[in-house]
Amino acid sequence: MVAGVDEAGRGPLAGPVMAAAVVLPAGFSRSELRDSKALSPKARERAFSLVTLNALAFAVGHSTPEEIDRINILRASLLAMRRAVEKLEPAPDFLYIDGNLTIPPPQGGPWGSIRQEAIISGDARCVSVMAASILAKVTRDRLMLEYDRVYPGYGFASHKGYPTKAHLAALAVLGPSPIHRKTFRGVSPG
Repeated sequence: MVAGVDEAGRGPLAGPVMAAAVVLPAGFSRSELRDSKALSPKARERAFSLVTLNALAFAVGHSTPEEIDRINILRASLLAMRRAVEKLEPAPDFLYIDGNLTIPPPQGGPWGSIRQEAIISGDARCVSVMAASILAKVTRDRLMLEYDRVYPGYGFASHKGYPTKAHLAALAVLGPSPIHRKTFRGVSPG
């Protein structure tokens, strides 16, 4: 059982960092999959459905803005990935992880024996990592649409928390919302 693992949302000023882990069946066609950043929102939604309907297993995990502020975005991303892997049923034997780092297992954790390989640009090279990239991105984008209704005025529906001019202008007027990452430049004055 090989799982691909990726995250979405390291760069935004607001919202969680989301991660997904996906186990695909042998011979799964990669024809409709790409790195999530290379797909239009409609194509990502189609690919999301394709993956969730056909995957042998998939799971999503996240780290909150408070965790991001407390432990930093890199550690929070790895924590979100670990949470996604821990939810997979059945547990995988091997992980392909997008990036240049593997996931630190929990202290004395049950899955420390799972072998891992980090793949730079894995979301463009490995089909299971592509699938994880799509699940993480679509799940995060859907959550940011909900946050747009909860915290109006910031424009989360359009920029998903990324530091656009409109987002920075809204921050200057409204100040940070409860889902903003307080330690990120541009969120808090100073």
